[in-house]
Amino acid sequence: MPVFQFDPPERFVAGTVGQPGERTFFLQASGGGRITSVALEKAQVSALAERIEELLEEVRRRFGEQPGDTQPDTVDIDDGPLEQPIDEDFRVGTLAVAWDAEAARVIIEAQQVDETGGDADDQGEVDVFADEEPVDKDVLRVHLTPTAARAFAGQAMKVVAAGRPNCPLCGQPLDPEGHICPRQNGYKPGGS
Repeated sequence: MPVFQFDPPERFVAGTVGQPGERTFFLQASGGGRITSVALEKAQVSALAERIEELLEEVRRRFGEQPGDTQPDTVDIDDGPLEQPIDEDFRVGTLAVAWDAEAARVIIEAQQVDETGGDADDQGEVDVFADEEPVDKDVLRVHLTPTAARAFAGQAMKVVAAGRPNCPLCGQPLDPEGHICPRQNGYKPGGS
């Protein structure tokens, strides 16, 4: 199975296709005249962005400021749309994030979902990066500078937040056709 490697990519972004509530999420890497688009879940995009931020904070604590790294408030975020046409190369099952200390790079790896009915508990998790090559799975592997990784994480969180607003009581997304909030349970404040 192919490994789509970008070291470094010209562009690496998260994006969506569709209306809020019915969006399909993608990671898209481009460079060298090729584009790789992989589909994944909203929760995976959110977890990936959070894990990148945690990793960069851990790297800063352990190794100090990295060359070329900038503070979060000075990072330029790529808010452009996904490149068209979007051809899904595969659906992501497992995400992994690692730090390459020699190259001072964040490595993001997205592996194809296990369609053999493997351990369902592992699907959608953001794991510590493994050195072994996956067997019989497509893989997207992206190497990013700390600055580019921070920009990706910020852009990914904006994409996740751009969907439906959450209910202030239960935190679930509000549906335009109506929302049955489990926290209200028939109770209306001020009623007699």
